[in-house]
Amino acid sequence: MPAEKEDPLKIGIVHIYASKNNTIVHITDATGAETISRKSGGMFTDADRNKPTPWVAMLVAKAAAEEARAAGITRVIVRVRGIGGNRSPQPNNRAASAAIKALVRAGLKIISIEDVTPIPHDSIRKPGGRRGRRV
Repeated sequence: MPAEKEDPLKIGIVHIYASKNNTIVHITDATGAETISRKSGGMFTDADRNKPTPWVAMLVAKAAAEEARAAGITRVIVRVRGIGGNRSPQPNNRAASAAIKALVRAGLKIISIEDVTPIPHDSIRKPGGRRGRRV
């Protein structure tokens, strides 16, 4: 049986979860079934206050992109996700954009960028009750 050829145009999916507390970059194959790399902000910093920062997001995305390049992925589809639900519908845009820049600098070609934050069409009530959260 001959050896398999490396596909120069192998496509992957980059899932970027950017919340106010952390940044997670998860790279899968085109079907989304096989994980190639998964990195989070806690792997690169000891201080919890630094996990959602753009600087750590760049480190996370760079390390994940290097693993993806080693697996043969050259082009990616980027899916950015925020917290969603009955909480903030926006992702941490500073961290997400820093992660996307790091992916490009690591040599991955981006096909498309889409926002996949879950948005409820008829939400459940926010926690806190009628009078709100009393601090």
